[in-house]
Amino acid sequence: MKKKLQIFKKKPVNYILIMIGLLLFVLISNLYLQWCQNELSLDLVFKFAFSWHTEKFILGSFVLLLFLLFLCSLAGSFALGSFLYAITIGILGFANYQKMFYRSEPIYPDDLKMITEFGLLREMIGTVPFLFIILVAAVGLFFFGRAIYKSRLLSKKMQIIRITGFVVTLLLLVYVSNFNSQNNLLRKAYDRTALWIPYSQKMNYYNTGFMGGFLYNLKVEAMDKPDNYSKKTIEEITTKYTDTIQESNADTQEEQPNIIFVMSESFSDPQNLTGVTVNKDPLEDYYDIAKTTYSGKMLSQNYGGGTANIEFEALTSFSMELFNPQMTTPYTMLIPKMTEIPSIVSLLKGQDYQATAIHPYNTTMYKRKDVYKTFGFDRFISEDTMTYKEKKQKNPYISDESAYKEVLDLLKDENEPQFVHLVTMQTHMPYSDKYPTTEYSSQSLGNKTAIDRYMQDVAYSSEALKQFTTDLKDVKRRTLVVFWGDHLPSIYSDKIKADNDEVRMHETEFLMYDNQEKLSGRNTHDALISPFYFAPTLFEQSNIQMTGFYQLLSELEKQIPAFEKGFYYKDKQWSKTLSLNKTQQDLYDDYRLIQYDIVSGENYSLNTDFFKEIQ
Repeated sequence: MKKKLQIFKKKPVNYILIMIGLLLFVLISNLYLQWCQNELSLDLVFKFAFSWHTEKFILGSFVLLLFLLFLCSLAGSFALGSFLYAITIGILGFANYQKMFYRSEPIYPDDLKMITEFGLLREMIGTVPFLFIILVAAVGLFFFGRAIYKSRLLSKKMQIIRITGFVVTLLLLVYVSNFNSQNNLLRKAYDRTALWIPYSQKMNYYNTGFMGGFLYNLKVEAMDKPDNYSKKTIEEITTKYTDTIQESNADTQEEQPNIIFVMSESFSDPQNLTGVTVNKDPLEDYYDIAKTTYSGKMLSQNYGGGTANIEFEALTSFSMELFNPQMTTPYTMLIPKMTEIPSIVSLLKGQDYQATAIHPYNTTMYKRKDVYKTFGFDRFISEDTMTYKEKKQKNPYISDESAYKEVLDLLKDENEPQFVHLVTMQTHMPYSDKYPTTEYSSQSLGNKTAIDRYMQDVAYSSEALKQFTTDLKDVKRRTLVVFWGDHLPSIYSDKIKADNDEVRMHETEFLMYDNQEKLSGRNTHDALISPFYFAPTLFEQSNIQMTGFYQLLSELEKQIPAFEKGFYYKDKQWSKTLSLNKTQQDLYDDYRLIQYDIVSGENYSLNTDFFKEIQ
């Protein structure tokens, strides 16, 4: 046994053959990752590796070789280190292919934190593939752990070689992990030929390879420091908008209405898309409400996913567009490092509101339990602590109807105003097996079954929303609702996506509802908005006292009603880049400076009343 474990005690010719074998193994694994990235096109893979981007392919292979040698050194065995490496790369490539297929977006390093979300992963990829992956991973980890245990039998000389290899590869991998540092040599080597495309991660991975794109999305500062950032600049900005709001707040009300945020999973209208026709309107109940109140389209950052990012924007009023592109998920990458972050939660908590978050799923997704604590929510009601847990037919998720009942129970407390943030799950993918029958039938260019079942899902969601707003009329305290869909579902074929412009694939439905029907824009039904504008728009529509921060956003919204990376709407036109006049640029720069101050700067603005209600 001891002889078998000696990983370097080989004849020179055998050792050379092993190294050649490892190099070939790494090259093949890198080709496999490219294959998964490029929609299983061998033609694109070989052109990338041996014609278009050979230098970047070699650099990526070098990083993979370090990882392989690290595993071999840790295990004390070339064979078992290579075995676990093969399993890891195999699963990573498959996960990337799945994400590209469903969301047109590659795997990011931060996505690896989702590996423990077994329930959601099983539902997304199917029970059989999920169990197979779990089995293979378990076998690989078992034999790898067994190898580490038996490596203690290696001779002293072999242990020195093994430990040296382990330390060297570990240190090199740590250095690689700082890829985005200014003087990183690997980054400089990539920069010789790489064309980074920050606004499109899909194209970024396509141009620099899977490994290049993956490395590019390693840890980085949330935002780059603006040239004119200083305590004086921040004080000037906060003073300017605080003084403005003191004048306008004189005409606003000091009432404390209940405020309900409802982020409806994948809620959108299939009829908005060219290539999809339906036999009846699945959103009939939704539009019965929308046509009586302030409503329209919301610009979503993502297609098919990215729920937590839309939620982040809605609660904080900070924009994902302003972040460095590597800041892909603030909930897991940014907020856990912060002790506090200004948001509508902290604002209302300062006004004696009770703040409750409801998510009919587990508490670990996107670290919501910890994130909600940082936001300042008083409680987090999840699937385990909900009173109402009914589901629709074969749908594995708690229904919207049950979730709304949970909200209504909270509103029975008439002594304190309530802020409730609900993130629904009923309409989460997959769709095909939820409902044995459906009232809705589509004529669509691909994936008809999923689209039909999805329409049944949003029809149930619309029905539940209509009943919820009806029930709210019996609530004595004025109650305001912001309802929106976070993104489109990832069910549409490439043909449908090709027949619709990119903006349309990022537009969902939204409305603002007042149970006392006092919204100033209740006759507007074609509004266009980004989710970070929700809170200031609601306050303005409801004639509630604003903050200096919301005043800044309100003025910015009038100039640039909606924007995300690659999607900018101003002067009633869409563009892929942002071109601004002086007024617009000044507002945008003020907003960017404030956001930098909070997420990456010195928090100067927190020492002012900028984020607080101004009397």
